[in-house]
Amino acid sequence: MYYTTRHITRFRYSAPISESMMEVRMRPRTEGTQRCLDFSLQTAPRTHTTWYRDYLGNMVYHFDIPGRHTQLTITAESLVELTPPPPLPEALPPTTWDELDAAVRLGDFWDMLMPSHFARATPLLAELARELDVQRREDPLSLLRELNAGIYATFAYMSQITEVDSPIDDALKRRQGVCQDFSHVMIALVREWLHIPCRYVSGYLFHSSEEHDRSEQDATHAWVEVFLPNLGWVGFDPTNNLIAMERHIRTAVGRDYADVPPTRGVFKGQARTELDVGVQVTPTEAPPPDEELLPPVEWNPVEVSSQEELQQQHQQEQDQQQQQQQQ
Repeated sequence: MYYTTRHITRFRYSAPISESMMEVRMRPRTEGTQRCLDFSLQTAPRTHTTWYRDYLGNMVYHFDIPGRHTQLTITAESLVELTPPPPLPEALPPTTWDELDAAVRLGDFWDMLMPSHFARATPLLAELARELDVQRREDPLSLLRELNAGIYATFAYMSQITEVDSPIDDALKRRQGVCQDFSHVMIALVREWLHIPCRYVSGYLFHSSEEHDRSEQDATHAWVEVFLPNLGWVGFDPTNNLIAMERHIRTAVGRDYADVPPTRGVFKGQARTELDVGVQVTPTEAPPPDEELLPPVEWNPVEVSSQEELQQQHQQEQDQQQQQQQQ
């Protein structure tokens, strides 16, 4: 299956800013059954972009816009090929636990076993672990399927209940949240109670009319991957109670969301920021719709005097991180 993706992010500033520095993680990964065949990244205002590959294999693009501007638009487009992975067995032998522990001792899984910024044990998480009976039993694959379904059944999907930087306790108290929350809960449970390497996946989910996905169609998505002997990294989507297959497009992996936000940066100036995001995933057999994901907004450069520029350079840099959660 081939997909085209289009991801538009627009920052608007309440006052002119003099510089933006940004890094972007939107390029789909090439590994396993997924191949990124084409990728483009455009910005308005235009600027030169460079890229590097981080220690987890994510492609990170970064750029600097030194001129005065009141908005920044980032458009990422890609063509991705996804081949259905081999079907998973219904269960694994009980001896898999011993094989898993041996693989962990020999492998480099430390980052994906330790608590991280958003995925760490709390008293509320311990209550959930008891409720879902999260402990080593049967075999790892069967237990992970059960946990995936348990989180899906326990939590209601509800956008705008939590924030992009909410700790997992916010979702645990309400038993509501979005894919980012459910992924952090599952990661923390798998690491702390099952001692299995587990990582966060940022990407996109193609929503077809035949499926009944809870996640939102026009947003980025998140799920988890768990390392299992002889199977490698296996994807679980607790938001939709799915095994990640040919509808899940992976852009970046990390310990949790803090490692892989689609955009992260700073700007120089004193201004409030308004953010709009639009995501479109389309099979190549279907023509893409003509309408824009976001309403067009004209960009006009801001002319200022040299004295104003000097004052602007002395203003404090402000954090600029994508404030829309992964849905």
